[in-house]
Amino acid sequence: MAVKLRLKRMGAKQKPFYRIVAADSRSPRDGRFIETIGTYNPIKNPQEISINEEKALSWLSKGAEPTDTVRSLFKSVGITKKFADSKKKATKKESAKVEKVKKEEVKADTKKETAKKTTTKKTTTKKTTEKKEK
Repeated sequence: MAVKLRLKRMGAKQKPFYRIVAADSRSPRDGRFIETIGTYNPIKNPQEISINEEKALSWLSKGAEPTDTVRSLFKSVGITKKFADSKKKATKKESAKVEKVKKEEVKADTKKETAKKTTTKKTTTKKTTEKKEK
């Protein structure tokens, strides 16, 4: 199911009012939706935009695609920048975790190699002592 963040038209004729909703891309414009994220009133001067940032960021992180108009609204409010910053932080954290895991693997490999060397030395000394006893 492809989720889109888009506008749902409300209001009377010649007086549009929009709700920003998360909806399945196959559902009609003013039809079924999953969740309301905010509102947009283009009639008022200045335009009135109210968006729940937490909901918007959560939908964006889940992979919802905003339409062009919603993307511009997010940009004017500053949600697009916050989402980009959170992605950068997440990639930095992931790369730090990967580097840490690699370092631990290298340490484990060196420990295994030293353990193999010490065990091979012990076995050779046992064989030589057994030969000497015979």
